[in-house]
Amino acid sequence: MKLRDLDIIVTAPPAPGWGGRYWILVKLTTDDGITGWGECYAASVGPEAMRAVIEDVFARHMEGENPENIELMFRRVYSSGFTQRPDLTAIGAFSGLEIACWDILGKARGRPVWALLGGKMNPRIRAYTYLYPLPHHPITPFWTSADMAAESAADCVARGYTAVKFDPAGPYTLRGGHMPAMTDISLSVEFCRKIRAAVGDKADLLFGTHGQFTTAGAIRLGQAIEPYSPLWYEEPVPPDNVGAMAQVARAVRIPVATGERLTTKAEFAPVLREGAAAILQPALGRAGGIWEMKKVAAMAEVYNAQMAPHLYAGPVEWAANVHFAASIPNILMCESIETPFHDALIKGGIRVEGGYITPPEAPGLGIEVDEALARANPYHGTGLHLEMQEAPCDYTNGNSFAGGAPHEEG
Repeated sequence: MKLRDLDIIVTAPPAPGWGGRYWILVKLTTDDGITGWGECYAASVGPEAMRAVIEDVFARHMEGENPENIELMFRRVYSSGFTQRPDLTAIGAFSGLEIACWDILGKARGRPVWALLGGKMNPRIRAYTYLYPLPHHPITPFWTSADMAAESAADCVARGYTAVKFDPAGPYTLRGGHMPAMTDISLSVEFCRKIRAAVGDKADLLFGTHGQFTTAGAIRLGQAIEPYSPLWYEEPVPPDNVGAMAQVARAVRIPVATGERLTTKAEFAPVLREGAAAILQPALGRAGGIWEMKKVAAMAEVYNAQMAPHLYAGPVEWAANVHFAASIPNILMCESIETPFHDALIKGGIRVEGGYITPPEAPGLGIEVDEALARANPYHGTGLHLEMQEAPCDYTNGNSFAGGAPHEEG
């Protein structure tokens, strides 16, 4: 069995576009006709440029290879161009292709991917969700309304969720760490207070940020929300500054979580070694794929840390997260996004039910991708999957973050 053909589909979720502006799906076919699906979560170049990278990685390092040889193919990509260091774009391309290889291997053996990773450790996986507007909520005001967020949180708990994530402390600027505005701190406290009142002890609060604060600013904000006992404080400082994150972890009595922008064990290992985070959040379509993150999960075990795979993408990466989570002992929970488009794209193959995910029993990833639906929703925009703003923090008028990336029409 050898890898023969590659197809790439860039699909855009319909408005409001939860999960990003576009998802990059890859389809691999072997010489004996088995197909496998993966998803590349690499957002630092546009989708057409990324398409060329994926094609190059496949042709240069994977085409004609046995899909079983995942370690060999990873080492080829990791070493490409005489580098042997983390490369977000090249490893992002490989990550989606690697997921597709696991899908192929499971189908070839008639077994789910988790069965090839050491078996099923977890018969069900705790899910969490970001707080999204309910149908009657106006979208723009939602992101700065603690009352609407609390109502959304109560709805999530009613549907069985035991953890909800929110991030009211924008902005996310390309300028690097900033000191939060006092209004941002006050709004964050209000969100925590009202959401905690709405859910009581039925759900954990997951406080999200995206690496936007200075070390001192992150400590100020973290200490302000401590009374509401969030389960985690996500990426409080820029993710490449492991020493600063460790300072925050020592100063704030909330577990620090990080990982959605890290790639390979080379970037996760220092986080564990320096005590910078207790919870790791790899995006499997970016971080090196399933096998590489199995290694990171094993390292995390040694440091008594847990895994909570990140998802701000499509349901193919989510399927990979679920199989990964089913196979490791130190899973905390998996991020999930419930939209009709997510569900339809994998024909309901995996779902959150009562706040938990049951790993599929079908071969491979256990999903059937609706290829026609993916192709019927091409991406025509000019923005990247996610983008940071150029303007600095507004200390006069306050700040807002519109839930990831607004949908682009056209």
